[in-house]
Amino acid sequence: MNALKPEDSYWEATASPALETQCLDGSAAADVCVVGGGYTGLSAALHLAKAGASVVLLEARTPGWGASGRNGGQIIPYWKVEHWKMERQYGAAMADRTAEWASGFVSLVFDLIKTHGIECDASLSGWIQPAHSYELLRIQERRAKEFQAQGADAYVVDAAAARDMLGTGWYKGAFIDRRGARLHPLSYARGLARAAASAGARIFSMSPALEIERVAERCLVKTRKGTVAARVVILCTNAYSDADGPKPLIEQAAHAVVPLNSYMIATQPLPPDVQRSILPNGETAADFKKLMNHFRLEKDGRFLFGGRGGLWSAHDRRAYAPLLRALVTIFPQLKGVPIEFCWSGKVAITADGSPHFHRPADNVWVATGCNGRGVGMCTAAGQLLAKLIGGMPDTESPMPINQLKQLPFHRLRLLGAQAAVWYKSWQDRRDYRCT
Repeated sequence: MNALKPEDSYWEATASPALETQCLDGSAAADVCVVGGGYTGLSAALHLAKAGASVVLLEARTPGWGASGRNGGQIIPYWKVEHWKMERQYGAAMADRTAEWASGFVSLVFDLIKTHGIECDASLSGWIQPAHSYELLRIQERRAKEFQAQGADAYVVDAAAARDMLGTGWYKGAFIDRRGARLHPLSYARGLARAAASAGARIFSMSPALEIERVAERCLVKTRKGTVAARVVILCTNAYSDADGPKPLIEQAAHAVVPLNSYMIATQPLPPDVQRSILPNGETAADFKKLMNHFRLEKDGRFLFGGRGGLWSAHDRRAYAPLLRALVTIFPQLKGVPIEFCWSGKVAITADGSPHFHRPADNVWVATGCNGRGVGMCTAAGQLLAKLIGGMPDTESPMPINQLKQLPFHRLRLLGAQAAVWYKSWQDRRDYRCT
C-alpha cells in the first residue's frame, strides 16, 4: 500500500460515466431545492420531478462524490435499530410501520434500477452478518425467528457452516438474510442522477450551498456564484453538513450527528484458489462487531474490506492500519496480498442509531443519520420526502420526524469519537476472548 495515495477508490476506477453537469452561475427558481447529491437527495429529486415538481439540486462536488459513492454497496432489508427499541421510543404503531417500510428497501432499489436502466452490477446476492461471540449469535437467533414468522428467508448457521460460506473460521456463526442484495454504489448514484435529470430535475455540481435566507414565503439558497429561490428546501448533506466552511448551512443539523470516518481497501485480484475459498456464493457480509467490518469479493477477483475509524485524516496512511490488521486477523490467507485501492468516506452517527427527518421551518426539511445503512434506506427516504412534500401527513411517515437537537458536548465530538472507537475496539476484543 505504500505506493498508493489514499482516496484511490475502486468504485471511482470502475464506475459508469458521470452525468455531465455544470456549476450554478446566476439565479434559478424551483418548487423544491435539494441540497446534496447523494442517494437521499437524488432519490428525492427523481421522485419529486416525476410527480411534476420543478427541482433544482445543488451538489458541492459531483453526484455520488460523498458517502453514496464510497460505501460497501450492501442493501440490508431491515431497520438497524431493533424493533423493541423503536417501540419503546416511538410506540408500537411507528415501530411496525418502520419495519414494514424497511422490508421494501431492496425491492424499491431494484425497481428503480429496472425502470431507469441503471447499470450498477446489482444482484440479489443475500446478506451475511457473522457474529464473533456466542452471545451475539443468540441475539441473531431471536431476530431470525422474528423474521421467519413474517415469512422472510432468514436463518442462523453455526461456526462450521459460517466458515464454509465466508472463507474464515474467525466467527462463531452467522445470521443470513436471503433478501439482502449488492450493487456498485457509485454507478448506482450516477444512475439515479441520470434518471432525475431525465425526469426534469436540474442538477448543478461544484455548487455548495452556503446560506439559506427566508424571503416572504420562499427560501433563497445561496452558492458561491448563484442563488436558487424555492418554495421548499431539503437538506440531504448528512455527514457532510459542515464540510464546506466554518459555518454549517443549518448549524443544528450539523450538530445533531457525529461524522465518523469509514475506510475501505481493495486488494489486487486474488489467486484463483483463494478466490474460491471466500464468499463462494457471492453474498456480501457485514459482521456484528461494535466496530463493524464489511466485505465482499468482486467479479474481477479483488477482495473489498471496510470498517470504521476515528480521528486520523482520511489522507493519512496510518488511518488504514487498523483495517489492514483486521483483514489478516479475520482472513489470514490474505496476509501479504497487495492492496491496490484505499479510500474513505464519512458516516453520520446519531445518538439513538436511527435516521431522522427534521423540520426546522415549515418549508425546510432535513434528512440525516444513515448510520451506515445508506443504500436502501436513503433511497427510500428520498422517495418518502417527495411524498411528504406532496401532501402526505407527517403522522403517516414511517421515518421518525423529530425536532433538531444538538448532541451534548458536540464541540468535543472528535475526541469523543476517538474515545468511542478505542472503547468499542476493546469491547470487541473482550467479547471474542470471552466466548
